[in-house]
Amino acid sequence: MSNQKSVNLVIGNMTCVNCQNKIEKELKHLRGVISASVSYNKGTAEVTYNSDILKLGQIKDSIEKIGYEVKSSEGKDIVAFIKSVGFISLIILLFIILNASGLSNKLAPTKLADSSMGIGMLFVIGLITSVHCVAMCGGINLSQSLKKDSLSPFLPTLYYNLGRVVSYTLCGFIFGSLGYLIGASEELGIPFAVQGILKLIAGVFMVIMGINMLDLFPWLRRLTIRVPRPIARVIAKQKGKTRIPFVVGILNGFMPCGPLQSMWIVALAAGNPFIGAASMFSFAIGTLPLMLGLGSIVSLLGVKFMNKVMKAGGVLVAVLGLAMLSQGLALNGIDFNIKNGGDQV
Repeated sequence: MSNQKSVNLVIGNMTCVNCQNKIEKELKHLRGVISASVSYNKGTAEVTYNSDILKLGQIKDSIEKIGYEVKSSEGKDIVAFIKSVGFISLIILLFIILNASGLSNKLAPTKLADSSMGIGMLFVIGLITSVHCVAMCGGINLSQSLKKDSLSPFLPTLYYNLGRVVSYTLCGFIFGSLGYLIGASEELGIPFAVQGILKLIAGVFMVIMGINMLDLFPWLRRLTIRVPRPIARVIAKQKGKTRIPFVVGILNGFMPCGPLQSMWIVALAAGNPFIGAASMFSFAIGTLPLMLGLGSIVSLLGVKFMNKVMKAGGVLVAVLGLAMLSQGLALNGIDFNIKNGGDQV
């Protein structure tokens, strides 16, 4: 058909598979779109549309309206390179400053079961990255707030977010237990080297998570940890069936999300079920202010502001990953701390 056209768009600001699904859903609701397929891994959207009904500019506008960027390949390579160098330099500089001051040991424990993990920092990360929660889960949150059978319109959203806090904390306990079984306890007779390897792996994935949140190297998205598709489908199906806000919140806490998955790794590296639970609880509490209503203020400031805040969250996650890498190396006898950096092993 002469009026049928296909286009492959490069999309920026995607941070997880949920972003892929959100863009795809938006495109498929456009009148004139014949088919749409969005790939988080590739950072692209392939759209086939009827050009008599829909123009390319309208497709781009619909994507940008929900907070994403349609990139142009013309003259952007050097800009992307400078942007990448700038963010990587900022991450390394922040880590060096924190390491020199000894604060890096407050971000990540020297030993996997150390209770000095930066709980406060996880709260801050939760607060910053909750702009992503508002964008991804705001619709669910709103639908729970509009329940007509509630005595108070605030109660459903409170129950929904309480369910999220419970599921986040439970995930922290599960991943912390897994870290304990893998090698977090000296009583298990597992060498420091094995503990260090676990910490190194966690650190690598945290750095990857942070860089993916910054949208620097799309090819790194293939290394993102994800909920297996069969499990994600079951959770999504159950969410569609239930109308109980608390249950919806619990189920939503297990759905794939970039910032949330980075916190799973933090809990795993904690190597202690209770510290893992406390870490995830602190992160969950950090997301509450925006999810309980203040998100409307962020929305008024616009998607550009939200994207900038998410970049700040990505930097913090990457710095936390570098702190984990440093501690993993220390557990293997390699200490790069500049000033009273950590316990010698």
